[in-house]
Amino acid sequence: MNQEIAQTTKIAIFRNRRIRKTIHKNEWWFVVEDVVLTLIDSNDSKQYIQRMRLRDSELSKGWVQIVHTLSIETSGGKQRMNCANTEGIFRIIQSVPSPKAEPFKRWLARVGYERVQEIEDPELAQKRARALYKAKGYPQDWIERRMRSIAIREELTDEWQKHGVELAKEYEILTAEISKATFGVTPSEHKKIKGLKRQNLRDHMSDLELLFSQLGEAATTEITKTEHPQGFEKNKQVSNRGGKIAGDARSNLEKETGRKVITSQNYLPKKQDKKLLKK
Repeated sequence: MNQEIAQTTKIAIFRNRRIRKTIHKNEWWFVVEDVVLTLIDSNDSKQYIQRMRLRDSELSKGWVQIVHTLSIETSGGKQRMNCANTEGIFRIIQSVPSPKAEPFKRWLARVGYERVQEIEDPELAQKRARALYKAKGYPQDWIERRMRSIAIREELTDEWQKHGVELAKEYEILTAEISKATFGVTPSEHKKIKGLKRQNLRDHMSDLELLFSQLGEAATTEITKTEHPQGFEKNKQVSNRGGKIAGDARSNLEKETGRKVITSQNYLPKKQDKKLLKK
């Protein structure tokens, strides 16, 4: 099966520098350019990597074994970027003479170990997520709803995987299909309404937006379990039907209340949100 399945980009922070990472083969893979930028006194990581490979012939020979191109979320959409796992990053660091290398190695080892812990005990990942949301200022009831939405999403992607959906792009299209049927807009259009760029859309949804998003995905999961659609096109049809169940419920509520469910407001207060983006 294609190894691009259901990758999700996360952000790790090392000394105020952002390092993108994604789950691949049940471990963290880090964007090589981001790692190199944290260790050098230059903003041109690509040129530095080229020179580094010329210097280190052994590293260059083994580059294709160490580095894989994976789908990474960027401000301009998903892009294919060079990534390496913890072991691969340690090898690359050996070719970067930098006083930051040793503290970065310790940081990297800790981040990698946390992933091993989460695989052995999935509840740890949930505990860390809850702690992060709490630190950002979310109330406990919202956090519980958000954690439930994550669980519903994971169950849906598991079903897609079982039913022949393989590529990360396909997951993105199916998600947009549910959103369009649920809200009348795709996730990217929804983000524009809220004035979001790199932020996670669901972290800024209102209670109702989150609720209807969950309903669309839960309905799609149930139909998938019942009908067992195989392949991308059939799952796309089911995704539309599952989203429509949530969309009909949303429309009925809007008729009763006279108010739109989708709002331009972000869940967190704007002042607080800006502070978080600077971190």
